[in-house]
Amino acid sequence: MSSSSARPLEADRELPFYQPVGNECELFEHAYRQHLPLLLKGPTGCGKTRFVSHMAARLGKPLFTVSCHDDLTAADLTGRYLLQGGETRWVDGPLTRAVREGGICYLDEVVEARKDVTVVLHPLTDDRRLLPLERTGELLEAPEGFMLVVSYNPGYQHILKSLKPSTRQRFVAQTFGFPPPAVERDIVARESGLSADRCSALVNLAARLRDMKGQDLEEGVSTRLLIYCATLIVAGMPIMQAARATLVEPLSDDDDVQEGLMEAIRATFG
Repeated sequence: MSSSSARPLEADRELPFYQPVGNECELFEHAYRQHLPLLLKGPTGCGKTRFVSHMAARLGKPLFTVSCHDDLTAADLTGRYLLQGGETRWVDGPLTRAVREGGICYLDEVVEARKDVTVVLHPLTDDRRLLPLERTGELLEAPEGFMLVVSYNPGYQHILKSLKPSTRQRFVAQTFGFPPPAVERDIVARESGLSADRCSALVNLAARLRDMKGQDLEEGVSTRLLIYCATLIVAGMPIMQAARATLVEPLSDDDDVQEGLMEAIRATFG
């Protein structure tokens, strides 16, 4: 057992809550200590971002999170010259800050970023662990504490938005899925304050809705949405209204699909 695994429960309560499902925490710690970059794969809302926040706090490292999008460029990560107070000054981007400070840089949905981003990442994801800053002429060597973590949703991407094999093979990888029912029930109950019995009904409903993925739905209902639904119920919203707002409207705009979802919800809650 590692020293971090033996940490008292009192210390764990100070961390962002995350319920392990397998050996993901151990893998993260080993990758961190061996200076290996980590790739997380899994559906939206299954806990990838919370997991990284939990592990950064567990390791006592500063976390720099970037939500990637179509317009994200390498300069957004590394930095650029900006006019400040009448002077042009270099301002580090989140990736550069993570390297300088020996922190963890997390690129969420990395395949959404422009292709020049992966070019910048390559020298950081092999034994060189270097970040070239062409605009400043610097060549930064990542310190001991630096770690690069990226994630994406393989079930949602198409061929134009995927990681090249040459990039994927630079990472240690971990697949995330939705937790087993008992674990998901405990997570929803803990995060929302709803009783475990009532959360069990939500989790059972989620299983039915997830079976619709690939037929009527692009994505199954996430654990995050279950927590939203439970939170609204605890706040006093009627179950059917809370379910529509969290488990129907976010999943589809199609009237027929929405009605199919509502039928499943009515069958569960009456």
